[in-house]
Amino acid sequence: MHNFRELNIWKVSKYFCIEVYTITKLFPKSEIYGLTSQLNRAEVSIPSNIAEGCGLRNE
Repeated sequence: MHNFRELNIWKVSKYFCIEVYTITKLFPKSEIYGLTSQLNRAEVSIPSNIAEGCGLRNE
């Protein structure tokens, strides 16, 4: 099993998450349950999928 925390792509995607959260905080409050929520869920899935993929066994 690989340590995903050592992967540069995971580190970059984590930084990307912080950037997206910072930007979406500036969105209008009317978008909090629409576009803001969708963007935040989408960007969190990137590092999560990288970590999950590193945990899979190569058979």
